[in-house]
Amino acid sequence: MNKRSGIKSKKRILDAAMKVFAEYGYAKANMRVIAKASDISIGGLYLYFKNKEDLYLTLMKSRMGDFAGKTMESVKDINDPAKALGIFIAMSLNYAKKHKELILVQGREHGFAFGLEMKRKFFRKQRGLIENIIRQGIQSGTFKKVDVQKTARIIFSVIRGFVLSIVVEPDSLFSPEECSNLILNGLIRRNNK
Repeated sequence: MNKRSGIKSKKRILDAAMKVFAEYGYAKANMRVIAKASDISIGGLYLYFKNKEDLYLTLMKSRMGDFAGKTMESVKDINDPAKALGIFIAMSLNYAKKHKELILVQGREHGFAFGLEMKRKFFRKQRGLIENIIRQGIQSGTFKKVDVQKTARIIFSVIRGFVLSIVVEPDSLFSPEECSNLILNGLIRRNNK
């Protein structure tokens, strides 16, 4: 098997695993069903993943890496920090909606502590991206001076709250535009003097 074929096979397995986990849940999904959905032999599946947990963690890591890459790419050439932050928020909320199956499976069956160290690393990177946007906004005069780390934590916590709402209270979801508007403009009316 050549490297390109191996990468394609692994992607096909991860895509199929996502569908299987979403349909059956983590507990009821098994490697045989995932292999069949991937159109690969069970032995071939075990060449890529040692067990179901390894496959699931790889799937989570892959989705987080995909999301991190997309957010970084989408804001890298944006010079307006307010626009960059709005794009980051919109991408985060829309990505969570689009890939809610993984969030639902994890929230219902594993609790959010499953793969905790991997998530912490991902969260630090995402908060770091928000911190950079905030710093640029302060330096350019677009944003007022704030504690960059605390502000980034608050913004990221709002986003994580949205993700949690997908599992706990899907009727309470809000739009990326409303979220960005509130974060960037606040609630307090300002005098236009």
